[in-house]
Amino acid sequence: MTNFSRIVLIAMLAIAVISCGREAGEKISLSDQPVASSDTSNWPKHGRTDDEQRFSPLTDINTETISKLGLAWYFDVPTDRGMEATPIVIDGKMYVSGSWSIVYALDAASGEELWRYDPQVPKSWGQYACCDVVNRGVAVRGDSVFVGTLDGYLVSIDRNTGKEVWRVDTIERKPPYTITGAPRIVNDLVFIGNGGADYGARGYISAYDAESGHLRWRFYTVPGNPADGFESDALARAAKTWTGEWWTTGGGGTVWDSMAYDAELDLLYFGVGNGSPWNQRIRSPGGGDNLFLASIVAVRPQSGEYVWHYQTTPGETWDFTATQHMILADIEIDGKTRKVIMQAPKNGFFYVLDRINGEFISAEKFVLVNWANNIDPGNGRPVENPGARYADGPAIVAPSGWGGHNWHPMAFSADTSLVYIPAQDLAFPYSDEADYSHDEGFWNTGVDFELMHLPDDPEIVAQILRSMTGQLLAWDPVAQREVWRYQHAGPWNGGVLATAGKLVFQGSLIGEFSAYNAETGDRVWNFAAQTGVAAAPVTYQVNGEQHVAVAAGWGTAFGIINGGIVASAGMRNHSRILAFKLGGDAALPALPASAPLVIPEPPPRTTDAAVLAIGKDLYYERCAACHGADVMSSGLVPDLRSISAESHAAWDAIVLGGSLRDRGMPTFAGVFGVDESAAVQAFVIQQAWRAYERQ
Repeated sequence: MTNFSRIVLIAMLAIAVISCGREAGEKISLSDQPVASSDTSNWPKHGRTDDEQRFSPLTDINTETISKLGLAWYFDVPTDRGMEATPIVIDGKMYVSGSWSIVYALDAASGEELWRYDPQVPKSWGQYACCDVVNRGVAVRGDSVFVGTLDGYLVSIDRNTGKEVWRVDTIERKPPYTITGAPRIVNDLVFIGNGGADYGARGYISAYDAESGHLRWRFYTVPGNPADGFESDALARAAKTWTGEWWTTGGGGTVWDSMAYDAELDLLYFGVGNGSPWNQRIRSPGGGDNLFLASIVAVRPQSGEYVWHYQTTPGETWDFTATQHMILADIEIDGKTRKVIMQAPKNGFFYVLDRINGEFISAEKFVLVNWANNIDPGNGRPVENPGARYADGPAIVAPSGWGGHNWHPMAFSADTSLVYIPAQDLAFPYSDEADYSHDEGFWNTGVDFELMHLPDDPEIVAQILRSMTGQLLAWDPVAQREVWRYQHAGPWNGGVLATAGKLVFQGSLIGEFSAYNAETGDRVWNFAAQTGVAAAPVTYQVNGEQHVAVAAGWGTAFGIINGGIVASAGMRNHSRILAFKLGGDAALPALPASAPLVIPEPPPRTTDAAVLAIGKDLYYERCAACHGADVMSSGLVPDLRSISAESHAAWDAIVLGGSLRDRGMPTFAGVFGVDESAAVQAFVIQQAWRAYERQ
């Protein structure tokens, strides 16, 4: 165990002491107008309404009746990767997407499959998906269902037949762009962003005509090469906050998730992601705010005209995105009703802004934060702590790139005036990547991921894992304080639903789907989902009965990269849609016993420390994002420790020749030479021997 590993352990255990002091414990017309909050029967938009509050006025399922809630039906999703979608429910039909961007139409009362649309995403495109081949949902307008596909298409589907109406290429077939977020609709326009900042993409959001698929406008979130001119005055101003030749590494700023719309103000709000690479000293060596990274941006939806922005993390260098869920609400502050937009982004501060003009109102820490002391109330900028930018050496930073809150949607209840946040405490050791090189189509962070390597001592590993916590927080956005929390067994728990029945619903990493008293935080109901639940629930009424539904399925970024953590939680994936109602008496079938991972005797290992060091470094730079830290797979992709002698013999044909590209394994030709490929194989063999000798 190196000295720095000891520092990491001590710091993370200190975080654990600070943060873990509690035990775990009617039909609508689909017009172009915003969905009315009085429409209680359906869940017609991503956040139910355009303000993205994720609050339902339905009250049949409440604190008095919750004990009678039971499983009404389930639908087995025939894929084996993560589930992150929010179902859309309209007039008794549910539209939900799964991994590989496949869309399913189900009878919302019975779970019967009505149709299925498979966009046939090439498995090879999975190499550009930083965070699993997931999809967070569809949008519906009139007779059309819209979905963004992993390989960058926006598709219109006939919602009655499941047949494709039109398909438009949103990325001009340029890897490493992906789409995992749900589209949004305002009037006759469909809005979609993209992912890829971790690989070297330049972010933008696009507006398409809902009837024809024609591009109406596009807003880039970071400036391009000044020699080519700027697409708008806003980008010309933004360019003054960058230095060096940022455009050569993409810049980042992808709009990969959150949006909201205010019909009265006619403003579309969207969140902007991290820089590319993460490390600012590489992408913008002279510093600067680097607009519009890590920002909330407001534009006119019909034209894309810039109105205002607020940057949560100027000059971000930690993967601190502002793509997390945003909520619009009217709340009373200092005796005056304010139109606000609220966000709990990755950086750990809960923000309340005036959504008319972007004026900063308040921000406070909702999780452990050590990169900044506070947000200056005068200028709305963070007061950073010395050393947090890891310029003078490694630094343990909290939150980490996993975020104090990630993509999992939060909810707001006007009844309780509280925001319910799926929060977590996860620190990370940041350090410059000494031998950084920009390789198109591969992870480009500029951060030394090798520091993720866990020590060999299982007890020390267990202590580190215990330092990673997750909690459901009830947050008062006016007083900017925690009202209650439910402490989960670990991080990466599901999105949240709040209802007028004074209930909050949320799933968890360890396979529980639960209801909590919205006022007290007491857990009042629990269901064993048999798999981790990361997606957000919805509620709707069909045949006069209120239902609660959620997409269940383990995987996603945390599950893939942290295979060892997933294994310690006993989780494996079994993707399903689960729906509940009062008096529901369905039951999930028992899962077959899982076969233990068998490690065959690996090939002979090398003792050449230099080769192993090179292999370890390259593995963490290029392989760990899919095959897991310490070569420990969660089961969603092959565990390299258990591959056969034949696969080892064909190593270069796979790694350099691309023989398995159609199954999702990219070729590293042009990135690895023969010697580097051999070094990675040597590190994998070393890890395989360690597992083999323990079994």
